[in-house]
Amino acid sequence: MNKEPFENYSDVLNVQQLAEALHLLRAGAYNLLKEPDFPILKIGGRKLVTKQDLHAWMKRHTNGQEP
Repeated sequence: MNKEPFENYSDVLNVQQLAEALHLLRAGAYNLLKEPDFPILKIGGRKLVTKQDLHAWMKRHTNGQEP
C-alpha cells in the first residue's frame, strides 16, 4: 500500500508539527529551518513548511532523488 507521507498532518506544518513528523526535538526542527536550502514559508514572524515542499526536500537529500 502506497501511503502519502505525513498524511495525518495539515498541508502546512509549524515547528512543533515538523519536529513530531520527523521525530526530532524542537531544537532539531529549528536547526532544519536554518538550512539554506530548506523550504521555509514565512508568514509574519512564523516559519512554516508545506508537506509538499518537505517531501520534495527529503527526496533531494536521500537516495530517492527525483531527476
